[in-house]
Amino acid sequence: MKLSKDMCAFAARIGYTFIEPALLVRALTHASVSSPNRQDNQRLEFLGDRVLGLVMATALLDTDKTATEGQLAPRFNALVRKETCADVAREIGLGDVLKLGRSETMSGGRRKQALLGDAMEAVIAAVYKDGGFEAAQQLILRLWGSRIGRVEADARDAKTTLQEFAQARGEQPPAYVLVERKGPDHQPEFTISVQLQDGTEGRATAGSKRQAEQAAAKYLLARLEQEK
Repeated sequence: MKLSKDMCAFAARIGYTFIEPALLVRALTHASVSSPNRQDNQRLEFLGDRVLGLVMATALLDTDKTATEGQLAPRFNALVRKETCADVAREIGLGDVLKLGRSETMSGGRRKQALLGDAMEAVIAAVYKDGGFEAAQQLILRLWGSRIGRVEADARDAKTTLQEFAQARGEQPPAYVLVERKGPDHQPEFTISVQLQDGTEGRATAGSKRQAEQAAAKYLLARLEQEK
């Protein structure tokens, strides 16, 4: 199979040349456009998730040889979560080459976090099947790059930290309220308010409720730090 010009450009962006180009095509094929003669990327996604996990666990152990399991677990989660995979996918323009059905295309599928994250994992699996573990490892470490070095900050769970802060003061857990939801279904925006028992509040807007809650908690923590 010969890759299209767009696919060749994508392979160049990730820095890998496929021996079996069909693996890349399959990795970028969403279920909405699959057929009996065209496999989707779901099985590759399943495999890629495991390959990514092994590479990141190894990288974390090599980076910090004294870290405990309790320290490593949140760092690992920050590196392999769907949001991170989707961020990497955006950086390499993966959405531009995704093969989607008409309905997914019309609903903004090329920008959807879940689709991008899944396809990123599928691409990892395609490289693994095509070139082996070392090739997949090199790809992951190259694409994740500085994220591995700064993972300690990324792994900080603002919601958990804020809850621990409230508990230390003998207060009820922070209350999260959806203030507003706007935008089309394929690109929503959620504004979340978080409030402590004493009325101190923080607000943030993001593309998912989970992200907005984390951002609101982080904002409130920063505000509390300034007021010390």
